[in-house]
Amino acid sequence: MTEFAHAKINLCLHVTGQRADGYHLLDSLVVFAGIGDGLRATPGAELSLTLDGPFAGGVPAGADNLVLRAARLVADQGVALHLTKRLPPASGIGGGSADAAAAIRAVLRLQAMAGRLAPMTPDVAQQIAALGADVPVCLASHPARMRGIGEQLDWLPPLPELHVVLANPRVEVPTPAMFKALIQKDNPSLPEALPHWDSAPALADWLRSTRNDLQAPAMAAQPVIGAVLAALEALPEALFARMSGSGATCFALFAKEDQAQDAAEALRAAHPEWWVAAGLVYPGRADMAQLIRETT
Repeated sequence: MTEFAHAKINLCLHVTGQRADGYHLLDSLVVFAGIGDGLRATPGAELSLTLDGPFAGGVPAGADNLVLRAARLVADQGVALHLTKRLPPASGIGGGSADAAAAIRAVLRLQAMAGRLAPMTPDVAQQIAALGADVPVCLASHPARMRGIGEQLDWLPPLPELHVVLANPRVEVPTPAMFKALIQKDNPSLPEALPHWDSAPALADWLRSTRNDLQAPAMAAQPVIGAVLAALEALPEALFARMSGSGATCFALFAKEDQAQDAAEALRAAHPEWWVAAGLVYPGRADMAQLIRETT
């Protein structure tokens, strides 16, 4: 059984407060790209994980690995998992959470094929959410508005055709450090009612009225992020560019596939030292979105 772990992109990320327990409150629009890691699950004598791919060296393979912890929550028998790690670690595109979500989907599908599918109980859903704030939204891999600490998910209607180029200068930006460096933590949220975007340019125009509140502290920590953003903004046909999550990955949006692919090739040629990828913004998994809605 194979699953794709889609890169998660924060089109905007407003930090709106901080709870007494230290968790930050967010208001963010999240989409998923046809760029990501691959995961394969086969029946095994025990739960195990092997790794390959260009970024496999940055992934711990021990029992505390997030993929194994996620699979352990839903597996009723041994499963051999193999992860091909293509997304750079600690890069603001939810790679670890996407991998954990892919493991859950793969195990559930494997068990369903064997006639052993059990409904996801609220207790299991809560344990999945406890793995990390991004895991539930990555499980659905469906465009969403995330609020609270990530537990409030409002699924977005279908977006217009949208393509993305991702670029990472191969530097890591620890998320906790970026939140700690954020001086103003009580910032305005997104409008309560979101507009309908009938085209990629309309969405890009609206995004200019939004923010990523972690972009400034990330650029202060890693000034090269500014160079990545400038390079993305200068790409022909680019509609909009911003940093995703806590960085250092940045994105540019395009209306058409050929525009994004040509832009990615040009960016790789100009900056061969960067990680660059292009893909379609994924339309979503309505089946998984419904499952999460019912169990969280």
